[in-house]
Order: sequence, then C-alpha cells, then structure tokens
Amino acid sequence: MDHFTYQDGVMHAEDVPLPLIAEQVGTPVYVYSRATLERHARVFREALEGVPDKLIAFAVKSNPNLAVLKVLGRQGMGADVVSVGEMRRALAAGIAPEMIVFSGVGKTAAEMAAALEAGIGQFNIESEEEGVELAAIAAARGLTAQCTLRINPDVDAGTHDKISTGKADNKFGVPISEAGQIFGALSRLAGINLRGVAVHIGSQLADLAPLETAFAKLGTLVEALRGAGHTITHVDLGGGLGVPYRVGEVLPAPAEYGAMVARVTRDWGVKLIFEPGRVIAGNAGVLLTRVVRVKRGINDPFVIVDAAMNDLARPALYGAYHHFEAVVPRGAGMRANIVGPICETGDTFAMGRECDLLEAGDLAVFRTAGAYGATMASSYNSRGFVAEVLVDGDRFAVVADRIEAGAIMDAERVPEWLA
Repeated sequence: MDHFTYQDGVMHAEDVPLPLIAEQVGTPVYVYSRATLERHARVFREALEGVPDKLIAFAVKSNPNLAVLKVLGRQGMGADVVSVGEMRRALAAGIAPEMIVFSGVGKTAAEMAAALEAGIGQFNIESEEEGVELAAIAAARGLTAQCTLRINPDVDAGTHDKISTGKADNKFGVPISEAGQIFGALSRLAGINLRGVAVHIGSQLADLAPLETAFAKLGTLVEALRGAGHTITHVDLGGGLGVPYRVGEVLPAPAEYGAMVARVTRDWGVKLIFEPGRVIAGNAGVLLTRVVRVKRGINDPFVIVDAAMNDLARPALYGAYHHFEAVVPRGAGMRANIVGPICETGDTFAMGRECDLLEAGDLAVFRTAGAYGATMASSYNSRGFVAEVLVDGDRFAVVADRIEAGAIMDAERVPEWLA
C-alpha cells in the first residue's frame, strides 16, 4: 500500500496534488510520501515480532536522502552503509553510531578508520584480507572493531544477474566452504571481535525459497563454528525482499518473510540484523515528469518525457519495469513507447506500453521510484541532478535541491595552459 491516490481525478501524494508540486518545483522531480515510509517501516517491524533480539538497519544505498533517513531513524531503524559518505549521512540524520552496520567489498583504509572513530556498531568483513587490514587499523588506535564475516553461500537468488550477490562467482563475501578456516584465522587477531556471520544473496527477491536455503546454510555454519570453540552472538541476514512494480503483481509479504525467519532461526540464540531497503522505500516514491511532445512512430507513437535515464537509471541498466500513468487521466488509453530526451537508444523506459492517453504538457509518474532512483542519478548529457520532495499530509518540502547543469560546470577548472 502507498499514499499516491487519485482524488477528484487528480493524483495526489497524500493530500498534496502532484500538479502543485510540478508548478512550484518543476519537473522531473522525485516525490516521497512520509506516511508510506512510516507505514512500511512499521509493517516490517511488526513482521519480525517473532524475533526477540534484532536490529533493523535501513539499506542507505536504496535512498540516502537525509529527510528520508530522518523519518526512518525516528521509526527506530538503524543504517546499513557501504561507504563513508553513507555513514556520514546516517549520522547527520541522527541515527546512533552503534546502530550503523558497514558492509561492502571495497572499504578503504581511510573509510575503516573513519568508521572506527565514529564508533559504528558493526563491520561486515567481506574477505580475509579486509579483516587483517581492519584489525591492524583498529589495534593501532587501541580500539576493537565489532565484526561479522560475510559468507557467500552459493545460492542463486533468482533475480537479475546485476543485483545477485550470493552466487559463487559474485564478488561478495567469502566462500562458505572456506568460512571456517577464515573465521578461525581472523578470530585470533587483535583489534577485531569476530562475533558472527552475515549473508546477503541479492535484491528484488520474488521467492522466499532461496533466502531460506541461504539461512539454513548459515545456521549449519553457526553450529559448526560454535563446535570449533567460537562464540557467535550476531547474525546479519541482509535484505533483498522484493516489491511489486507491476499492477497486480504479488510478492512475499513481510509477514511471510518474518514467519520464515523466526522458524529457521529459532534455535540460533543470536541477535539478528536485517538490512531492508527497497521494501521500505520503493513504493514510497514516484518520479513526476512532464510530456515534452508525442512523436509519430512507425508502429507506436513515442511519448517523450522530460525525465531521462540519468534521472532513473533502472530501466536502462536492468530493463526494469516502472508502471507509468497520467497524473490527470482522460479516461482513454494509448499504446506508446515511453522515452526520455537523452541521446541514447537506451534512454527508453518502455516499448509498446499500454498507458493513459497523453499529450504534450501532460504530467505523468513512474511508480515505485523511491528506491534506487535519485541515488543512482547522473549528469549525463550535461543535464542537472533531479530535485526531491517529501510530502507530509497536506504539506511538502524540497528535501534535495535541483542542481542545474551550470552549477556542475562551475565546479570544473580549465588549466592555465589551455586558457
């Protein structure tokens, strides 16, 4: 459920008509609903009521906007970060450092040092080499890093190859076949307290079976590590639960996921950590765009909108589907190719899509754009960065300014020898 609905024939975000946002902020613009963010956070938390000891750490990479993080932090969420920049955003949003988990395969020495100084709650170590480096950095400062070892369980999540993270040939974690040896080696190092294991097999998962398979493997590993004399107190189960992008699409509900987790982990005796991202933010946002013109095509007309692949990259990157609909529908439909203005054939949101009848100047939205939307934007074709708005009931605020192309150019320098 989200809070983007039609009132008197006009799409609203909560109680704000989208044409008002377009008029005052311009297009394209991301629009987020506070009520939806809060509802999704609550639903996910309630789904895990069967888990007695847990930390829910929002995956900042999915939507790092400070206002979004502030909303979720007030819902009791921590933060899963993959860069020092994301860590600083989480801290700036008021999320306590002990509720921050640092994941990612390429943590630099400077990032690890900054996270140690900030006092974050946990590092998810992705390799033996990283663990050795982190231990040395921490020991040199007289600190102890709280850590888990990320395991690659060699489980196919059944999702798009570019967002799969748990197969043997993916770059994440250590092979489960080598986990015992690596855990033993790292656990002897001063500077780190290796207190558990972590797993994350992919994003936009439409089936709980691969997750359950991975969790079962992790449970067997926990038992083996304890049998080898190690103390295991924390297990990070990652995120990845999918959301419906298509009308009528049915995916596992958080309650089903929570029931499975409670059943599989009931005898582990650990604190469980979760890293939801898309399932919290995805349907809490839309990308509001305006039709530039409708161009006659050989088969179907091209509806050219002012949003582009630099604003919403997922369709170009993954062939991802985003439902597209008019803000003020006319009651008639059309079949069209939905494209942006960028000089790339890849700047195509949909081909042969059945949609509302649209004309130049009309407003439309790409749904389910609250996750992996603005955060993946670029300035390709010397376009500026898209603005972001947060709605709260009948009021709204710009929570990320539109960065015009000229401001980006102002940050560039021509050397004297080219002047």
